[in-house]
Amino acid sequence: MSYAVAVRALCEFTARAGDLDLRFTPAPTALEGTEGHGIVRARRNQGYEAEISLSGQWEDLLVRGRADGFDPDAQQLEEIKTYRGQLERVPANHRALHWAQAKVYAHLLCQARGLPQIRVALVYFNIGTQQEAVLAETWDAAPLQQFFEGLCQRFLAWARSEAAHRSARDTALATLRFPFAQFRAGQRELSVAVYRTASTGEAGACLMAQAPTGIGKTLGTVFPMLKACATQGLDKLFFLTAKGTGHGLALQALATVNAQLRSQGEAVQLRVVDLQARDKSCEHPDKACHGDSCPLARGFYDRLADARAQAFAHHSALEPAQVRQVALAHQICPYYLTQELARWSDVVVGDYNYFFDSAAMLYALTQVNQWKVGVLVDEAHNLLERARRMYTAELPQWALVAARASAAGAVKKALDGLQRQWAAINQAQEQDYEVHESVPSGLLGALQRVVGAIADAQGDSPLLPGDAVLDFYLAALQWLALAEQFGPHALFDVSRHASGQAAMARTAGRRKPLSTLCIRNVVPAPHLAPRYAAAQAVVLFSGTLSPSQFYQDLLGLPQASRCVDVPAPFDAAQLQVRVAGHISTRFKDRERSLAPIADLVAAQYARLPGNYLCFFSSFDYLQRVAACMLERHPHLPLWQQTAAMDDASRTAFLDRFVEDGQGIGFAVLGGAFSEGVDLPGKRLIGAFVATLGLPQVNPINEHMMQAMAGRFGAARAYDYTYFYPGLRKVVQAAGRVIRTEQDRGVVVLIDDRYRRAQVRALLPAWWHVEGR
Repeated sequence: MSYAVAVRALCEFTARAGDLDLRFTPAPTALEGTEGHGIVRARRNQGYEAEISLSGQWEDLLVRGRADGFDPDAQQLEEIKTYRGQLERVPANHRALHWAQAKVYAHLLCQARGLPQIRVALVYFNIGTQQEAVLAETWDAAPLQQFFEGLCQRFLAWARSEAAHRSARDTALATLRFPFAQFRAGQRELSVAVYRTASTGEAGACLMAQAPTGIGKTLGTVFPMLKACATQGLDKLFFLTAKGTGHGLALQALATVNAQLRSQGEAVQLRVVDLQARDKSCEHPDKACHGDSCPLARGFYDRLADARAQAFAHHSALEPAQVRQVALAHQICPYYLTQELARWSDVVVGDYNYFFDSAAMLYALTQVNQWKVGVLVDEAHNLLERARRMYTAELPQWALVAARASAAGAVKKALDGLQRQWAAINQAQEQDYEVHESVPSGLLGALQRVVGAIADAQGDSPLLPGDAVLDFYLAALQWLALAEQFGPHALFDVSRHASGQAAMARTAGRRKPLSTLCIRNVVPAPHLAPRYAAAQAVVLFSGTLSPSQFYQDLLGLPQASRCVDVPAPFDAAQLQVRVAGHISTRFKDRERSLAPIADLVAAQYARLPGNYLCFFSSFDYLQRVAACMLERHPHLPLWQQTAAMDDASRTAFLDRFVEDGQGIGFAVLGGAFSEGVDLPGKRLIGAFVATLGLPQVNPINEHMMQAMAGRFGAARAYDYTYFYPGLRKVVQAAGRVIRTEQDRGVVVLIDDRYRRAQVRALLPAWWHVEGR
């Protein structure tokens, strides 16, 4: 079997050495890097050769790439690297990698042209000063060949091992049987749809699957996508979740698949890696991520290969506990070991942001390595709001005030210029919240000058974490990136803070209110569409993906995307759904709704004691009904969700829902207890939803509706902004009641608007709704 690898990939795998070093260094942009290469080449003599395609073979490994440049007169091969600031601040592990790349290209050139000797040069080009620093060494061809063969030997040993694993994996998956005697109702239909999507043979195939709780969605999507790995040549499967509970379900399903492989006599096991947030994996949160501070960063790359080998030799499902055990045995960082292991895993479980964010690790690796991946998006109705947050950036003026107070020289001058542009926006603004048609060019230019000035200064005098100038710089980079992509899918809005707030600045002896500049994403579609195109197949699944056109429009799914609506395995007799149409929960009617809601809940509890959840549109509404309930029905056991709940408090809230328990939990619709909560049997026998779930009418949402109208037409604007998001939350909350085919319960929808046909059309088809 033959293998091919790029020079950079070969060196990154075999030649990285030294410490993990994540100290912030201002790096040139991709455009600046390209321009820097061009400047260096333009300075060379007429015979200079640029972008030389080279390749070489060692045993059955083909190595190929493009050398930056070669000067035939000086017999000098050049590897060009751009940087900012002081050359001494380029991390040692980066320099080791640069030298390895240069020496590999030098060997390939010597081999191609029969050169007995060559000068190997690293040309470091400073973007700020446009000066070059040339580090050159003279090498004979023979030691360069030995160096090259040593890298190839290490890479090929691993590549052969990986190929053997991949071959055994695909063979095993081709014969993999479903882990249970039969599919659940609806599970087969879901699995067939997923497999067909992954088997189209065309990249970027997408499926939206609305599938209810109780059919085994996780295994019903994982199993067919794994089967497609064998038949369609998929390299990896990414299982992406919105919340931590999804990780557990995915890992459980994958453990079931591995158990099935063992039961079929297969020696191979799926390599599964669970990506955790950094704050959950860091062993030394009080230390910085570099070898001078953290002992687990010191010598990280020197010990990585052995740790990686041990991890996959002794574990298949690499959950955080196993990764930590291996990492600490080799004295390296568990968090960054996990990220390295993701490159060599069959399945990666992680949060949405690892593939959909602007700096998404899994997306970047997919692009660089040209992987064919299958992507499963769990509880995909959450992707809309999550993606909006990913592609929204705020720049508060108080951060500019703090940065100006500690800046000096060119940075202070640039910040002062930005302050003048910002003040002009504030002065022209008549309302506390205003939306602008475009980002003012003067503001953009001033912010770009600030970023450049800080980057240059940072290179000469590094800023430490927590420095106000560095904090503003990082925020400005994110804001600028989105501002440069600004279009009708987003709003540029300015929120002026009230004069009584602490965030005030003194300018020319007068107090002036500060503001926050926001690039606010409304439609994530333009940002998400390239992510789908990068995958071989993407499946978005949830119990609530209706109406499908709404999600297709906002999430940017291709027009050719397939949709499947899997019937629920439940019977209408399992769930009594009633409408309390005599009550209005509109804001103007809140006060007179309190007593009727309290009496309605108490009457249902008296009729059938047990555990109930009661959902409200806000904490204020929740607290007012709870106070009324305690006054009118003080004997009822009642517990409430609060805004400041931590993990322990949320667990304590849910722990009160015991089998055969009795009491009523008050919670906020769309909060921690309205989805992702599993209380089967008699742990929960009923729910009240005292709201239509519509987002609050405020200036932001109203301008978002205007943006929707401009993109999708006035007829859809209200539904897309208010109606569909609200009803989705209602259905999710009500779905807490019936979790299995044995459950029985009641849902009471409290509002007169539930009588409307338009509202009922978005409720699950298997519900039989009583009340008019």
